[in-house]
Amino acid sequence: MSEHIDPADHKDTWDKVQIVLAPVGGLFTAIAIALFGFITSSKQDERQALDSNTRLYSELMSRREESESALRKDMLVSIISSFLNPDRTNLNNDVLSLELLAYNFHESLNLKPLFLDLMRRIKYAEAIEQSPEKKASYAGYQERLEGVAREIARKQMIVLEGAGKRFDRTIDLSTDPDGTTLEHATLTLDSVQTDLDIDVVHVDRETREVVVSVSIETPDPAQGRQTKVATFTVSFFDFPMIDNLRLAQGQRCALVLTNFSDHSADLTAVLFPGAYASLKEKPYYNEVLESVLNASKTKR
Repeated sequence: MSEHIDPADHKDTWDKVQIVLAPVGGLFTAIAIALFGFITSSKQDERQALDSNTRLYSELMSRREESESALRKDMLVSIISSFLNPDRTNLNNDVLSLELLAYNFHESLNLKPLFLDLMRRIKYAEAIEQSPEKKASYAGYQERLEGVAREIARKQMIVLEGAGKRFDRTIDLSTDPDGTTLEHATLTLDSVQTDLDIDVVHVDRETREVVVSVSIETPDPAQGRQTKVATFTVSFFDFPMIDNLRLAQGQRCALVLTNFSDHSADLTAVLFPGAYASLKEKPYYNEVLESVLNASKTKR
């Protein structure tokens, strides 16, 4: 005999379950809403804290840069004023001032005229001086000038070599080097092949300067390969970020005198992107447009 289940009793059971679960469901819903609100609020707090820290960091860096710029401006004005003083006679102070200028502003100022002027004054004072001790001190000033110039050129070359290409050539001074053609070089930078030839026009052993004629052949997108020829003097006081030749496609080429002795003179040529030139060497508008167009084509 089967047991008969009254539908009313079954309905009462589900009603009881619903009565029990209804508050639990509401509790779960409340917990979920509260948890969601907590997570959302926490994320917002983290984002606000990050934004606040970013703004604070930006303000601190901006103030720091403004302070450094003001300090560098005051230093530059003070040092330049000392060079422009017509009554200056202390060569030691001038050498020290030029050292400060070179180490702090070598990327933005062409200091070669100051180096050459001070070197001429030192050599003139040495030539008319009779005291051996004084002559030795003037020789020391010359060594200091050449030392700081070579150090600045070395630092700049390290930066440029990291982004470009270089090659070294040696001029034999055991015989008359005038008219000598150095070994040809081919450099490839950013898929652009550049051919360089260097002719030695004249070597001044007294001033330790080399007059060279440089022939640079580079590709031109519109006119094919173009050749640029330039004749200039290279000394220890030429800095590659400042003294360089503009080439096609925004590239630059610089020549640096790295060593000079009785037997030889060492030259280093570096090919590098124009973006690494000094702060005063702003790119032409056509160079900027060409770079933007090339970047767009590359992305496509």
